[in-house]
Amino acid sequence: MEKISYVIPVYDEEDNLAPLYEQINSVCEKIGTDYEIIFVDDFSRDKSLEIIRKMAEKDSHVKYIAFAKNCGQSAALYAGFQHATGDVIITMDADLQNDPADIPEMLKLYGDYDMVTGWRWNRQDTLSKKLASKFGNRIRNAVIKEDIHDTGCSLKVMRASMLKRVKMYKGLHRFLPAMMRMEGAKVVEMKVNHRARHAGVSKYTNLKRGYEALYDLICVRWMQKRHLKISIRENNVGS
Repeated sequence: MEKISYVIPVYDEEDNLAPLYEQINSVCEKIGTDYEIIFVDDFSRDKSLEIIRKMAEKDSHVKYIAFAKNCGQSAALYAGFQHATGDVIITMDADLQNDPADIPEMLKLYGDYDMVTGWRWNRQDTLSKKLASKFGNRIRNAVIKEDIHDTGCSLKVMRASMLKRVKMYKGLHRFLPAMMRMEGAKVVEMKVNHRARHAGVSKYTNLKRGYEALYDLICVRWMQKRHLKISIRENNVGS
């Protein structure tokens, strides 16, 4: 592991960015590996972009991409992935519900695995959101033959070379473990901390999330069944 790229989608999180930046920096000092923090502003309506610009002026580790219109979480992640220069990419939400303090323990599993995905063991969300997530994960695992308890957890550690081969479409950030496995990744889940929102409001509703996830689930199952598994016997075209 030579360099870590933190990729963080941002949409109207002006009150969460400063404490998140401080917490990530604190963890980076403990890890001791070179790093960059890439904020991808998804056309925020508040002062998020202004705050990110000021961070970047003061700290060369801070990079940012600002969308010209709201494109959604999958697009923000994909843009961050393609511009990341680290060999390891770590994703998390900007709302402070993920805890950067979990990252050192997740990195202990990285290497034996190409992807370490967080499992929010004690979710600090509403009961309806927790029940909807549990139901959705069961349906998802049954259809695409997965064993992930909490694919919605944004805290993930991933091998960049594999992740950059994943073609993202709207909504597919919820299926990253399955998409990484299609690229040959070994995936493991780790229980992580989950905190109540520090400020701001959630951008999702159960109805919207459920409708989109069902549509995406059908597409992912189709991709799994049609995924090319090429095994070359011999060649003379070079590596």
